[in-house]
Amino acid sequence: MIYRYHIKHLDCADCALNIETHLKSVKNFQSAELNFAALTLTVDTDYPEKIRDEVSVVDPDVELIPLTSATVQEFAEDVEDFRVKQKMLIIIISGVLFLSIFFLEGILQQVRYGLIILYIIAISAYLLAGWNVLRGAVRTIVRGIFFDENVLMSLATVGAIAIGALTEAVGVMIFFKVGEFLQNLAVHRSRRSIKSLLAVRPNLAHVVREGREVRISPEEVKVGEVVNIRPGEKIPLDGTVVSGVSHIDTSALTGEPRPNKVQQGQSVLAGEINLTNLIVVEVTKPFSQSSIVRLLEEVENAASRKAKTEKFISRIARYYTPFVVAVAALIAFIPPLVFPEEMFSAWIYRALVILVISCPCALVISIPLGFFGGIGGASKKGILVKGSHFLERLSNVKIVVFDKTGTLTHGVFSVQQVVTFKGTDELELLEYAGASEYYSNHPIALSVKKELKARGVDISQEHIEQHSEIAGRGVKVRYKGREILSGNHTLMRETGIEVNEEQGTIVYVSLNGKCIGYIRLGDKVKDHTFEAMAKLRESGVEQIWMLTGDNKTAAMEVASKTGIDRFESSLLPVQKVEFLEKIVQENPQVQVAFVGDGINDAPVLARADVGIAMGTLGSDAAIETADVVVTGDSPLKVAEAINIAKFTKVIVWQNIIISLGVKLLFVSLGAFGVASMWEAVFADMGMAIVAILNAGRVLKS
Repeated sequence: MIYRYHIKHLDCADCALNIETHLKSVKNFQSAELNFAALTLTVDTDYPEKIRDEVSVVDPDVELIPLTSATVQEFAEDVEDFRVKQKMLIIIISGVLFLSIFFLEGILQQVRYGLIILYIIAISAYLLAGWNVLRGAVRTIVRGIFFDENVLMSLATVGAIAIGALTEAVGVMIFFKVGEFLQNLAVHRSRRSIKSLLAVRPNLAHVVREGREVRISPEEVKVGEVVNIRPGEKIPLDGTVVSGVSHIDTSALTGEPRPNKVQQGQSVLAGEINLTNLIVVEVTKPFSQSSIVRLLEEVENAASRKAKTEKFISRIARYYTPFVVAVAALIAFIPPLVFPEEMFSAWIYRALVILVISCPCALVISIPLGFFGGIGGASKKGILVKGSHFLERLSNVKIVVFDKTGTLTHGVFSVQQVVTFKGTDELELLEYAGASEYYSNHPIALSVKKELKARGVDISQEHIEQHSEIAGRGVKVRYKGREILSGNHTLMRETGIEVNEEQGTIVYVSLNGKCIGYIRLGDKVKDHTFEAMAKLRESGVEQIWMLTGDNKTAAMEVASKTGIDRFESSLLPVQKVEFLEKIVQENPQVQVAFVGDGINDAPVLARADVGIAMGTLGSDAAIETADVVVTGDSPLKVAEAINIAKFTKVIVWQNIIISLGVKLLFVSLGAFGVASMWEAVFADMGMAIVAILNAGRVLKS
């Protein structure tokens, strides 16, 4: 089974890697993933009682909190607990002690026991700043691990003290403490992106029970109960408006700033904010199954799904540090042994510099933080990416395949054109068509009746006689004493009425045996579809396809309007999968994304390299099947998701190149005696901070 935890009191990215590596080696642990950026641990095991014990073997200070819906809000609040004042006080006191060495050194050298006093001050500053580092190093060595950050820093500074570089040892440890503080502060600020997302989770519901309004937790509300939602309050659960008209802010879920109007019969989702008037909502889902909880669970789970780049860098870090330590050992002993005139102290100092540089924190933390920033930045815009490996795939997408109905179009028939013959006016033609469709709930009939209502035309039921449907053809009715036929070209031809066959979805209307005109219906293309196609091509997408179950004429019309390269029509869900597999086989070197509505397209969403469900936040099929869920209904967000993924990839590789490049440069400088320990700490902690701040750019993209 899968067990997930929030982690407290874990400040070191290298320590996080050691915990993950250890857990993966434990017998009966099928898998273990620790995400330092998100502070989450995921373990697959049948022995959950062993998890805490095994984590304590590596770091006994770490605390594990089971990740449940009840602890989500607690984590959001716990992120604020950074103990900034405590850490700053330690840095200030140790810094003051360190500076006092420079001012008192000359005086103390002339005083009896002055050197001892000087050492006491220096060691006090050293222990105050580095006590947690030394304690961590001892604990690590006892476990037989010699290559983590604490061990390397302890060896370097203790070695410096041993060769008489007391001031540098103390200064480097304080500088390291400052760097560690700034690094943790930068990570903390990045984690606030999770907190801002978790903040949309409702924590109060005004439910009506026995005629009285009761304030309770959303978890306690049952399906079918009614809740009152006042202006300014979060909607606590998914439901349907039973009374009231208001505007709601959906930006927390969809990223769209424009408020939406809701009224009786319309659905609302947990996490949205009621803006203007009181509305009464009947609950349709328990809180545990509400859209916002499902969304937050996916965001939390996304942190543990690592990209190939992350896994690659983790493997590199495991071999990189021992390699640099071996190089440092060779530098410390080989030159003095080969060249007698060389002094051991000088070469040992150079080796200690390299030990400081070799800490892999910048690499270990900045890469997952870059991906995490991409996931968090996308979430703020209403794009849920279920893991960094999907974000990485998304950055390499070259072919995008769209469903048509509900994805590129609104999925609702509407009257596009009314054409009349023989002097009949449009309202008269619509009235006859509406009379024939009066008793029908077919989408075509509903669109005709909607058009009549919009034009203010009412049909009187008492004038309708002898109504009969002709299966697959249309309707025959007697209205106001006249015989009306309303249907397709086949119906007209079979009844001997001559009409020219028009392309598209056409409803012909005949009056007393003569065609008086036709109504053209269509599924309107979404407003942002045209812009979305252009943005996709700008982002590097080479081919845009459309696979639809609609007829060829309707598909051709949408494809020609939107500039889609190729399309296939009249497809069943299974046939869509077959065509997608064909596209994938013909293009084996590129990633193929499919964009659909997440319900009838579930099979093809699952088959695509990247499945993107659009406009379906409330759909279980969308959240479970797709790799990316776009919570709005605009295809423009597909292009936005790809651009975020590409920008994330750029940031990640910038961090890899900067971190490795600077470290290798300073290793070279340290080997030749050019770099001191001060520069070494800058190369280590400085680059970690730079990489973290660079990763933070994704959140603001």
